[in-house]
Amino acid sequence: MEVVNKDYAEKRRRMVDEQIRGRGINDERVLRAMEEVPRHLFVPERMRERAYADEALPIGEVQTISQPYMVALMSECLELRGDESVLEVGTGSGYQAAVLSCLAREVYSVEIVEKIFLQAKERLAKLPGYENVCVIHGDGSAGYKKEAPYDRIIVAAAAREVPEKLLEQLKDGGILVMPIGGAFMQMLLRVRKIRGEFREESITSCVFVPLVEGL
Repeated sequence: MEVVNKDYAEKRRRMVDEQIRGRGINDERVLRAMEEVPRHLFVPERMRERAYADEALPIGEVQTISQPYMVALMSECLELRGDESVLEVGTGSGYQAAVLSCLAREVYSVEIVEKIFLQAKERLAKLPGYENVCVIHGDGSAGYKKEAPYDRIIVAAAAREVPEKLLEQLKDGGILVMPIGGAFMQMLLRVRKIRGEFREESITSCVFVPLVEGL
């Protein structure tokens, strides 16, 4: 087991050096989180040898775990310093939430697919170090009003436009990161809320699964 863990640690180091730092991600806190979180424990066991490859992977129920670079890029776009409350829409495997837990004070992650929700909740509860993550079963497009407003909001699924309820739950001075577009091509947007107004910035083209709304 120790040899296996060392092998995965080396794969993570190479992943960070080649796929993430090598593509311009330079937030040291993000790089450190990506090197620490055991991505292989967030994918189906049969895919563990591909866990650190430069690709998204299926996790069941027509859902995916995002490409490592995209996880790092979205995390960097949030500009986290460590004291923020973050809402994540689309828990998926729980990997992005685990990365965010290393970067923020607290993470509320909402997943609409019950089977995926149960798997992620159990996984994050079993693994050490993610006690500041709360996984909720619900419609993430409606946010999570109970703990709103949030300093940061991240959405791991694409829609034609940012759901109004998410904008309402973003603090003034906050940042929302989300892919916007059609089924096969989207643009990753960073939205800043400044004195009640929203300013959009295009980051890069991307492809995400569609945002599922309504239970």
